[in-house]
Amino acid sequence: MPRIPVVVGNWKMHGSLREATALVSGIVRECAELDGVEAGVCPPFPYLADVHDLLENSPVRLGAQNCHWEAKGAFTGEVSAPMLKDLGCTYVILGHSERRHGLAETDAVVNKKIKAALAAGLTPIVCIGELLAEREAGQTLAVVERQLKGSLAGFASEEVARMIIAYEPVWAIGTGKTATPTQAQEVHAAARKILEGLAGRSVAQSVRIQYGGSVKADNIDELMSQPDLDGALVGGASLDAASFCRIIRFKRR
Repeated sequence: MPRIPVVVGNWKMHGSLREATALVSGIVRECAELDGVEAGVCPPFPYLADVHDLLENSPVRLGAQNCHWEAKGAFTGEVSAPMLKDLGCTYVILGHSERRHGLAETDAVVNKKIKAALAAGLTPIVCIGELLAEREAGQTLAVVERQLKGSLAGFASEEVARMIIAYEPVWAIGTGKTATPTQAQEVHAAARKILEGLAGRSVAQSVRIQYGGSVKADNIDELMSQPDLDGALVGGASLDAASFCRIIRFKRR
């Protein structure tokens, strides 16, 4: 069964409420209909409710950028997965490199957050990817294997089937550098093989693996022409409605 590509915009910590509502209004206008692709946006937490209301009659779905591993409790400043579900979120991004490397999140922490997201009925977008030094040392596939096995440890095959994986080489995030289509395909194919060992061939072939890292309107077509790339996790280019919707409407070469 063909995998339906999924393109999700990660707005990170950008924009005012006015800018967020203007952006999502533009996306709703530009992407009133989607053909053969799933799409979503992940605004900062304070804007989730407003963006949700604007997406109400749109095929574009809502997501969040993180969640806590507990459903409730004395965790000042945190947001739980049930709260995100209550706000109408479909996705939650977990294990992004900016949290792994900037906020010291480990695979074990990501693992607990995935459990919480699944329990709340959210689709976790699980991020993996290597640092520049790790790529230059030829450690890319070892890093991807370690992160996948650590982050997905203990999950049943049917739980893995409910996830999205996002390969984001850290050296390509926000740098303007992009993995070549060949480089991206090599890692995506390897990740799918690792998933096969974790959850079986059928699940591995059905799980969608996004690419992220300086994805733009002018490189999306070539990237998505690779057989194991199933969409994109988009950073800066998702902050422009026309650019983001062009990415959503990618054309395979």
